[in-house]
Parts: sequence; structure tokens; C-alpha cells
Amino acid sequence: MNHRYGPWLLLATLGVLVAITIPELGADPWPFMPAAVHPRGLLGPLVRVADREWDLGILRSTAVLAGLLVALAAAATWRIRSWPRWFAIALPVVVCGMLLVPAVLLQVGLRDATEPWYFTNDSTYQIEIAGDLVRHGHTPYGHDYGNSGLERFYPAAKDEEAAFDRTARHHFAYFPGTVLTAAAWRVLPRPWDDYRVFVLLATLALLPAALVFPGALYMRLAVGSGLAANPILLKGAWFGTADAPALLALVLAFGLLARGRLVWAAASLGAALALKQFALVAVPFFAVMLLTKHTSRATLYRAGAAFGGVFLATVIPFLIADPGALWRDTVSYGAGTYRIVGYGLAALLLNLGAIDDRFGNYPFVWLALIFWLPLTAWLLWGQRRAGTLWAGAIGFSVSMFVLLFLSRVFQSSYLAWPLTGIGLALLLASGERTSPPHEAAGAAPSAAAE
Repeated sequence: MNHRYGPWLLLATLGVLVAITIPELGADPWPFMPAAVHPRGLLGPLVRVADREWDLGILRSTAVLAGLLVALAAAATWRIRSWPRWFAIALPVVVCGMLLVPAVLLQVGLRDATEPWYFTNDSTYQIEIAGDLVRHGHTPYGHDYGNSGLERFYPAAKDEEAAFDRTARHHFAYFPGTVLTAAAWRVLPRPWDDYRVFVLLATLALLPAALVFPGALYMRLAVGSGLAANPILLKGAWFGTADAPALLALVLAFGLLARGRLVWAAASLGAALALKQFALVAVPFFAVMLLTKHTSRATLYRAGAAFGGVFLATVIPFLIADPGALWRDTVSYGAGTYRIVGYGLAALLLNLGAIDDRFGNYPFVWLALIFWLPLTAWLLWGQRRAGTLWAGAIGFSVSMFVLLFLSRVFQSSYLAWPLTGIGLALLLASGERTSPPHEAAGAAPSAAAE
């Protein structure tokens, strides 16, 4: 991209992110009303400034200051012929940090000033409890969370429907990679052992992860900013949805593949799958990308071993402990037991009266076999015919969205996955556009690249 217009692309992206963030930042939190709030530790001053409550004024004022920074940079750009590279990288890092960090720190500080079941999310809280179980030599799968503290979250959050769903207290729906990262993170002293701090760092890391891709600097910075500070992941960081670590591993997998580091790319994809089941949708598209790169058979074997090795290294200990519990919690529970939630086909059928209640039967497996599987096969065929890497990212994004629409649960936070697929397509297309013709055609990487 022409360096004359590159800064304006980045400024426009940052400006849009700030504009759509300010009205929504901190919105729709759980309605916690703790009896007392006692600020303490390093985050105590922040909690006191916020008057011991979830203060939207502080969060949105910081976002406004981020917008002011973007505006000043735009004003200066009229007079500056080109930006130094360090400034081009530092500006989005600072702006994304101003949008992401304050909300997470305030939530963590408020939680530290009250009780662990306040100012958190049930999924984050359960992940932390599961990590503690692993640290003490227990499996989190098939565990009864009824007396772990999780049961106190739902009354505190005034979530009566979830409180009624007692099956949630007997299942842990996350893949082993999430448990292991939580176990490692919980070693830190409080309040930094809050798993959302780890999610925050993973979210921020999406910006530099975009720089792993080849292509124009400003395009990579603009897309990386969108990946890191889009409203979905921004809320997920403070609210407590743990998609960012898996998405980071997924972005790195595609970026390393674009750079020809195929074995490392496969290992990163294995980590993404270990962290979140959704990454399984990317596996066939990734495999076709390897064929698009005209990868040698030996490299394919090494990539497959790296992918399987990373994934199995996280799974095998829990398979040994209780394979049935692992399957029931991570597969059967989400596909057929969890209450219908969200805006997908299941919710539409529920509203139309075709399903009796949120715990009723829903033929997800049959819908996936009849609709999603043929569509995904057609997308893979189109990707192979296109012969480009970006076509695989588009295919992943479409396949992911359709699968989510058909699933029993379609939380709005899940949209981060197809959105990330779109960002990956932009990054890959930019890289292929700026690569020499023989590389764009998918020439095999040298042995040194591995």
C-alpha cells in the first residue's frame, strides 16, 4: 500500500473503532449489588476513583481521550510527509490499550474488593475453579461444581434461569488447553490471577500477531487493530468470555502458514483447538492451504505430527483420568444438553413454538450433517479451485457462521470467530498481493523455513 495513504487507512480504522466503542463500552454488565466494597491493593485507587462501582464515565472518558489522540495524529498527518515506523506501530497499540485495559482492571479491582463471585462471569469463574482443580491433581470434567462458589454467582448476578439450570454445575464445557492455561495463570498473586487478565493480554496480542503476516504495514496494523479492539472482543475481555486466547493461536497459525513456517503454523493450530472446540472448523481449510502452498509430503507429515502432538499433549491426561466425562462435558453437553441460548435457528424455533422450552430436544447433529457438512465441502472445493490462501479464510468464516447459526447455543460473543476469519482473509489477500508472482502462486517453502 502507498505510504501516502497508509496512515489514513490506519487512522480511519482507529477512528471507527473509537466511535463505535464509546457508546457501548461497559454496557450491559451483570447487575451485581454487593453488600460492601473494600478497595485494596494496586487496583484499590482505581476502585475508589470509580466510587466503588462499575463507573461507565471513567471507561468512556478514556475512550474519548483515545479518540482525541487519533484526531491529533490526523491533524499532524496533514503536515508530515510520512510517519516513522515506530509511531505507526505505537499509535494503534496505545489506542487499543486505552479501549481495552481500563474496563478489565476496574472489573478485576471490584472483584478483588468484594467476593470472587462478584464482578466476573460464570464461564470465567468456572475456568478458574477448574484450573485450581488441576493444580491440586483433580480433573475438572465430571466434577460437581455445586459447592465450589459457582452456585453463588447466579443469585449475585440475578440470573434466575441459569440458576434453575443445575446441569451447568456438573459440566465443564471448555477443552483442556483452557484448563491448563488457567492452572498456570492461577499461580499468580491476586488480583492478577483473574483469568480475564490473561484474556486481556491475548486480546491485545492480536495486534502484533497481525504483523506476522506478509503485506503492507498499514494494512496489517489496521486489520490487527480491528481484531484486537472490535466491540465483541473488547466486551469479552472485561465481561469474561474466553475466546481471545484461541483466536490468537488461530491468527498465528494462519500468519505462520503465510510466512512458510508450516510446522509451527500447524502446532499453533493445534493449540487453538486445544483452547476452543470452534477451531476444529479451521482444520480442513488449513489443510487445503497446505496443498495450495504445494507442500512436500514430508512437510505435511511433520505438520500433521505437530498439530496432533500439541493437541494430544493437552488432552491425553484428561482422557486417562476419565474419557467419558471429557466427552460428555465438552461435546455432548454443548450439542444436546445446554439450554437454548442466543439468536440462532434453535432460538427461532423456540420462539415459533416448534420447541417446547429451552431444555427441549433439538436435532443439531442432523442439521449439521444435512446442511453444514455439504456446505463446508463445497467451500473447500471452491478454495482448492481458487488456489489462494485468502479463499480458505473466507471459507472458514462462512462455515463457522453457518455452524453457529445451526447450533443449540449462539452467543453474540461467538461472532468473534467469523469476524476473525474476515480479518484473516484481508491479511492473507494483502500478503498475496504484495508477494512476488512465484510466491503468490504457492511456491514451496525452502527447507530452511521449517
